[in-house]
Amino acid sequence: MKLHQFYTTANNLFAQLNFPGEPKGLFEPINYSIKNGGKRMRPVLTMLSAHLFGAEIEKAYNPAIGLELFHNFTLIHDDIMDNAPLRRGQPTVFTKWNINTAILSGDALFALAGEFMTRVDDAHLRKVMELYHTTVVEVCKGQQYDMDFEHRKAVSLDEYLEMIRLKTAVLPAACLKAGGIVAGASEENLQLVYDFGLLLGLAFQIKDDWLDLYGDFEKFGKSNGGDILANKKTWLYIKALELADQNHYQALTQTYSSKTENPENKIALVKDIFGKLQIERLALVEAEKLFQGALGKLKEVDAPQSKKELLHELAQTLLSREV
Repeated sequence: MKLHQFYTTANNLFAQLNFPGEPKGLFEPINYSIKNGGKRMRPVLTMLSAHLFGAEIEKAYNPAIGLELFHNFTLIHDDIMDNAPLRRGQPTVFTKWNINTAILSGDALFALAGEFMTRVDDAHLRKVMELYHTTVVEVCKGQQYDMDFEHRKAVSLDEYLEMIRLKTAVLPAACLKAGGIVAGASEENLQLVYDFGLLLGLAFQIKDDWLDLYGDFEKFGKSNGGDILANKKTWLYIKALELADQNHYQALTQTYSSKTENPENKIALVKDIFGKLQIERLALVEAEKLFQGALGKLKEVDAPQSKKELLHELAQTLLSREV
């Protein structure tokens, strides 16, 4: 199979997915969120891993759907916490409806995600559900760290990397491991694909930080500089503080700690300092380093090279993406 066929399969699964029912105020936002685009990276990773270890990809359909639904649940609630008006270029659920509706529909979507996770062979059910629940708690930990960091003057790079490991990287890692579990992969191979997913997830998030400020708005689907306006301690900001002289350090921390009535000025000021410190380039270098580490883990996996190349191709696509 070619990589595009996995994406086609994932897109078809979600095109056919629909949750009809009453009350419509609960289910319409759910259907809106899962039909509103998305890269479908997580279900593709799940199916690719099952394929990697010799299983028919149909065995991975349900956990692939469940993990993507969980991801969409986190987006609904994250957008509320971030007060984000747009997601994938469209109004977020709480903007289109209201906060209470978004919370409740998100809760229901989380339950539906768990239901799909249970639809695996009994022999794999316990291991899949242990992985799922561990991942859920880790993602919540990561989100809490992210919120905590908004109110702290300084965050170390190690702290930041641990936060994004939890908030972002454990989910693609879990997708790969889930696909491996339903395929009956060995514990050693499960750990290797999980580690591959972790490193890929870290690279993905740093590229995402970069895109938030330097990406093409029309392609990215979110306003540039949103992380700056939310006072998020991204890799770019933390690295800038690490490299800044006293004047730049003071300017950055003051800008982040003070409220502003002119968002464009705040973004411009931070971007100017980043430019002087070459942060744009350094972020891409760091993402590439993590990407190479991920490829090293993939190389160790005991599986046909032709199948590993599909994961390599996907990883390269994610790192070079513009959205």
